Amino acid sequence: MSSTARRLYVRRDTFPIAGTFRISRGAKTEAEVVVAEVVESCKRGRGECVPYARYGESLDETVKTLESLAGAVADGLDRERLRALLPPGAARNALDCALWDLEAKQAGKPAWRLAGLPDAPKKLTTCYTLSVDEPAAMAASAKARAADHPLLKMKLTGEGDLDRVRAVREAAPTTRLIVDANEAWTLEMLRRFAPVLADLGVELIEQPLPAGEDEALRGIDCPVALGADESCHGLESLSRLKGIYRVVNIKLDKTGGLTEALLLKQAAQESGFDIMVGCMVATSLAMAPAVLLAQGARYVDLDGPLLLAEDRTPALHYDGGTLCPPAPELWG
Repeated sequence: MSSTARRLYVRRDTFPIAGTFRISRGAKTEAEVVVAEVVESCKRGRGECVPYARYGESLDETVKTLESLAGAVADGLDRERLRALLPPGAARNALDCALWDLEAKQAGKPAWRLAGLPDAPKKLTTCYTLSVDEPAAMAASAKARAADHPLLKMKLTGEGDLDRVRAVREAAPTTRLIVDANEAWTLEMLRRFAPVLADLGVELIEQPLPAGEDEALRGIDCPVALGADESCHGLESLSRLKGIYRVVNIKLDKTGGLTEALLLKQAAQESGFDIMVGCMVATSLAMAPAVLLAQGARYVDLDGPLLLAEDRTPALHYDGGTLCPPAPELWG
């Protein structure tokens, strides 16, 4: 193989989480990620993904899938052909973002220009996520973060959630709040919880019911906006969410990369949805492409690196809840 031929490298990395990150489905103390790196001549593009068991993904299978594309990458695989080869998901995300990064470096232009954005990315206000815990512990975390984070996101899990939200609201009386049940509620819980949450100033309830049970929400009179997370993946998932959710949470690991995420965002806006751009617990390399996607979004949830005990170098710069656009040395 020529020294200038395009080559694909795939590796697994592990980063410690600061404490324990807990949602309704379980807890973890490490962020395990997969990195795709495409090298051509002296230029290198990188992308990072988080395989998620909830979607039938694993680290080993993601690495195997990516490694199987080494020949296609050497033959000049581009992002559009990649969309045809792989379904939405983590593996496609890592390689799609690596190709964006490589294209930007080869062209000598920032990725936002290649994406056709009208302006350079601006600073964003990201929420900070409080993992599920006892009410007092969540309140203490909220109090410690409220001064620097004007938007907090609470992970919830079912019975006892109203006590959790009341405790956080008392600890952070002026902070904006959104909550995420991660599919843990029943319809009865939603009907019972939502009026109280509205009174407590909660702006958004993410994914109250399991994905696949969305139709139960159609026509429901909910005083708090509902957002689709686990129910929203690629473009094909959007049509069935109309009339059920007001907000869609777009994540690169679900769409399979920035290419489809940009298309999904445009389609969602044209369909009248508000946009949330979210993330998995991952490093700055995974967040960087999402900063482009999050421009103009109603809600930004790109706090993954803030939950880590250690991030990559170079890293994104956060000033409390303010997220600065990535430097080209990191991505794009």
